[in-house]
Amino acid sequence: MMVKPKKHLGQHFLRDLNIARKISSSLDELSTVTNVLEVGPGTGVLTQYLLERYGDNFYAIEVDIESVDFLRVAYPQLGKRLIYNDFLKLNISDIFQEPFRLIGNLPYNISSQIFFKVIDHKDLIPEVVCMIQKEVAERLASKPNSKQYGILSVFLQAFYEVKYLFTVNEQVFDPPPKVKSAVIRLTRNQTLKLDCNEILFRKVVKSAFNQRRKTIRNSLKSAGFSTLPETEYLSMRPEQLGVNDFVELVRLIEPLIACE
Repeated sequence: MMVKPKKHLGQHFLRDLNIARKISSSLDELSTVTNVLEVGPGTGVLTQYLLERYGDNFYAIEVDIESVDFLRVAYPQLGKRLIYNDFLKLNISDIFQEPFRLIGNLPYNISSQIFFKVIDHKDLIPEVVCMIQKEVAERLASKPNSKQYGILSVFLQAFYEVKYLFTVNEQVFDPPPKVKSAVIRLTRNQTLKLDCNEILFRKVVKSAFNQRRKTIRNSLKSAGFSTLPETEYLSMRPEQLGVNDFVELVRLIEPLIACE
């Protein structure tokens, strides 16, 4: 049975077994979190190595029914641990009540949405290893004062250490994507919760980067922040601020909003 890659699902099936083996071994071997979930296993190239390593603690979720049918035949031992569903729509608590690690070759067109879901469930997901578009990987791992640094860089780095592991060429996929790929690892840091209002933190970061060529003061005013504190942060551009700087800025803004 052959599975045809579907453009509308952003499928590019990995064919290189050495790359698949390298990705599967990029999860921390010393982790005490035993459950592992693969997102978008496709034809199971990565799945075979994960099954060997994690056995009954390994789960896979796939939205493509043709791939699901293929995987049921190729890996019958998965049983109910092969989940036919969309990860973005999945109620994670239906599957996991305890922490689990996430791995996969993520569809480029929804990778950002997947990362936002990871952040929403950060207390359940201590580690992520994934292959994504190289440009996105560089953005997520970038530091302040770089052009790549942006909203998702700040959001992820607030709770995870982001490490760019290695680059993957186009030729190892079917069909080959038009861009290079990269594998990154996210490792949960010690921040149990931000030392500020997290909802306001998200709003401030998004508002600041939505007009990144402007000073933060002008961007926040455009976003409806009418009263702002006296701080040097407001005269800077968003890419100049690290996570802790944004946290401090939010702590200065919050009492002013409460008084409005």
